[in-house]
Amino acid sequence: MRVAVTGTPGTGKTTATDLVESDLELVHLNEVIREEGLATGRDEDRDSLVADLDAVADWLGERDDLLLDSHLAHQLDVDRVVVLRCHPEELERRLTERGEPAAKAEENAESEALDVILAEAVERHGEESVYEIDATDRDPEAVAGEIERVIDGEREPSAGTVSFIEYL
Repeated sequence: MRVAVTGTPGTGKTTATDLVESDLELVHLNEVIREEGLATGRDEDRDSLVADLDAVADWLGERDDLLLDSHLAHQLDVDRVVVLRCHPEELERRLTERGEPAAKAEENAESEALDVILAEAVERHGEESVYEIDATDRDPEAVAGEIERVIDGEREPSAGTVSFIEYL
């Protein structure tokens, strides 16, 4: 089984996945992309690498029993997709505190309010494979526990249960 943990940057993916207790191998895809050179270039406006998703898929190969962490993980072949959500105001605060430029933090907050990653995940994998977790007011351990419930099949799919549209 492959489980993707995805979401807008700043929702807590890496922090939560580091705490997940599971037999799945944890792969932080952003590190892999950087360390293995799996990018097609650099987006200067966003000061980020442009991932080569075909190269990432090739790097993963046929490996199974993976927990994939990245805002891009939902774009790969996986069995379940966990979309971490965070209220846009809190998301913007988190990103600004970690040193992101204000324009990038605002762009990510707007993307979160518009459900961009959730919509992409549902479009690619279907509602029956997508699990939303609102991480706004949950500590990382609680988020990790919810991810474990998804992995263990103890949680029902829940795409479309979180809305931050009032932010816009």
